[in-house]
Amino acid sequence: MSAISRPRHRGAAAAAALPVPPPDSSSAPFPAPARLLKHIRYENLAAGLSGGVIATMVLHPLDLVKIRFAVSDGLKVRPQYEGMLHCMKSIWQMEGIRGLYQGVTPNIWGAGTSWGLYFLFYNAIKAYTQEGRQDELSALEHLVSAAEAGILTLCLTNPVWVTKTRLVLQYNAEPDGKQYKGMLDALVKIYRHEGIPGLYRGFLPGLVGTTQAALQFMTYEGLKREQNRYKEMPSEALLSPLEYIVMAAVSKIVAVAATYPYQVVRARLQDQHNNYSGIADVIRRTWRNEGVEGFYKGMVPNLVRVIPACCITFLVYENVSRLLLGQYH
Repeated sequence: MSAISRPRHRGAAAAAALPVPPPDSSSAPFPAPARLLKHIRYENLAAGLSGGVIATMVLHPLDLVKIRFAVSDGLKVRPQYEGMLHCMKSIWQMEGIRGLYQGVTPNIWGAGTSWGLYFLFYNAIKAYTQEGRQDELSALEHLVSAAEAGILTLCLTNPVWVTKTRLVLQYNAEPDGKQYKGMLDALVKIYRHEGIPGLYRGFLPGLVGTTQAALQFMTYEGLKREQNRYKEMPSEALLSPLEYIVMAAVSKIVAVAATYPYQVVRARLQDQHNNYSGIADVIRRTWRNEGVEGFYKGMVPNLVRVIPACCITFLVYENVSRLLLGQYH
């Protein structure tokens, strides 16, 4: 009887013995840290850092001009510029080449670290999401991966961006008349007088800004995939420098056009010459005093800077990462 009765329970016992399937990684808001770590490739960090540093060293003066236009709200303490060339000429006449490179140290640290960490996190999150799958990631999955990478990167680098903004908004030509002597001095003084909140000014609009990078990476990955499909090559095949430059430029233009106002809000929050109670106060006062144009101040010099910067960064990254990973053929 016992031998006959056993089969009645075999189905239940077998069901109980079946392994529980792992949770769907794509449904989790952030990857599990332990599983994510095995996808970390420091070659991506080195390649992203290289691209960010090279682009920043070449194009920092345009970044300085962009920030000065972004905060241009009519205060008498600020110099008045008629355009990009007039701004650069005025700075050159007053302070020489050194004036055009105010804030370059935190910018190099910030851009290099940000791009390095961004590519590190982005590729790790992509690999985590792709784990155990044969199909390619969708546009939405690229968007989410890039957004998560952007949030992680911003949490680590926001103090550097506050420091850079403060340094490039020092208008006094005399070194003794400047509030901050350099990056370290600015970090110490901001922390001493404003605490941790001072170092994280502009963090919330910065979070909004992660949508720009997310849109850019989604567009860039889509363009790469379509180009390789058109050429009947694997989706991750190495493309020509010109192809990377064109795709980086197009993806950046799309992203900037969609999200630029957040940069104006962020720069004004971080500016030491004005006091805003928060994001809503910046938006209200900018709208009241300058209208919709106020939210797009500095966009032209920004595009003139970010398009070549993006092209340089992505071109260097694609080639250096493949070289370091042994995929360069």
